[in-house]
Amino acid sequence: MSSPDTTLQPRSVDQPVWSEANGTTARGDVASTAPSASPVSENPPKLSLYDRIEAFISGLSVRDTFWHRVCSLIWLPLAFFSGIRVKQIDTNSFTAVLPFKRFNRNWYHAMAGGALLANSEIAGGMYVFGVCGAQYTVVCKELEYKFLRPCLGPAVYKIHPREDLKALIASKTEFNITLDLDILQQINRPGERDKRVGKCMAAFHVTPKVHHKVKKLRVKQR
Repeated sequence: MSSPDTTLQPRSVDQPVWSEANGTTARGDVASTAPSASPVSENPPKLSLYDRIEAFISGLSVRDTFWHRVCSLIWLPLAFFSGIRVKQIDTNSFTAVLPFKRFNRNWYHAMAGGALLANSEIAGGMYVFGVCGAQYTVVCKELEYKFLRPCLGPAVYKIHPREDLKALIASKTEFNITLDLDILQQINRPGERDKRVGKCMAAFHVTPKVHHKVKKLRVKQR
């Protein structure tokens, strides 16, 4: 979900469909990968008290592990109770680790399919929000998961963006980002490699928060 560990927090994500069938697909609105809006205005509207409070809390959520867990407990309890963590391997690589705890297991002592599916969305959202920062909203638009084999240990999500996320952020527009996630069962025995238990595709729509204010003002002016 190594070098210095960095815990990242997702924002607004749609609730996925929970299923353990092979080739499970949870779909929202399909979005293209090209930027879809004009750049942010150079003179953004003045923020209200609510907006300033929301921005402050969003900043806390990506500040450190303590505030991330506090915000998760309130707004994203699944991430809090599942214990998923995103770790930064280097400047361009992140993985998420889902612990093999009772909350995530099913009745036959394997990682629950619903836990693997739902935390794919959480891992991807945490990655995107952590890179974009607190001034963006991140919404899951499409999620596809294929189960390959039972997971009998901690699950490791290896995240691979298809597009250049930093370049999309630099455009200062709304954009879509697609992630490919390899889900592996972590093996702690020497000489054995981690086993791939599933693969996932997750598409997210990312919007600068100032865009929401601009749209609201345009609606009021009509």
